[in-house]
Amino acid sequence: MIPADRHRQILGIITQDGVVQVQDLSERFGVSVLTVRRDLDKLAEEGLVERTHGGATLRRSLPIEPAYTQKALEYTKEKQLIAVAAASLVEDGDTVLINSGSTTLEVIGALRDHRVTIITNNIDAAWIANEDARFNLVFIGGVYRTRSHSVSGSLSKPMLHQVYANKAIIGVDGFSLSAGLTTPVIDEADTTRLMIERTVGKVIVVAASNKIGVLSNYCTAAAKDIDVLVTDMQGSRLLSRQELDENGIELITAGESC
Repeated sequence: MIPADRHRQILGIITQDGVVQVQDLSERFGVSVLTVRRDLDKLAEEGLVERTHGGATLRRSLPIEPAYTQKALEYTKEKQLIAVAAASLVEDGDTVLINSGSTTLEVIGALRDHRVTIITNNIDAAWIANEDARFNLVFIGGVYRTRSHSVSGSLSKPMLHQVYANKAIIGVDGFSLSAGLTTPVIDEADTTRLMIERTVGKVIVVAASNKIGVLSNYCTAAAKDIDVLVTDMQGSRLLSRQELDENGIELITAGESC
């Protein structure tokens, strides 16, 4: 079988199954593991698949922002575990920049007993900041977007330029080692990018497995610009630990038993 035919069949398998493993493809096509790895690397270079630890997944696109109410109902248990893991990286006295999203809202909830300052464009944080919460809450300015329950845009910049945070916790619409952090909304990308730039400490990305391998319209940051990725157990299986290490990214798997 010529490589082009094998590539088409591999794509068909990934489209049907969602994920493939190098060893399984090697046995299926009767070729070496090295040959399969080259096939997957070629497909990844063409933007058709996302390489993972030991295989590949289909590269998925997100051209239109889903409604917040829809996102909030997805992967709820995973997001809660991710939030607890991310909150454990925050220490009392920290100033933390946190962007919009349902996962980051869970993180804000997990930080309610921390003596920290949270600076955010996530408007729903107001529901968490009641009299029992120990954190200080600061909202940045911007235009309110009902679809994301957040504020963003040029009006957020003057506020953010007054901040030096020692940690950032960033939610994403898509995470890819090749494409980085992406989102379908340009104003959200601009605001989140500036949050990352105004952070002098660790940049922590929180993303459930449904965000891994997803590519959206606008790039927020390159993968190498983040320090830590917190994901669920399925998400960690969709990633190449070697490539994460090469990009200087620490992987934390929420809910992973010791």
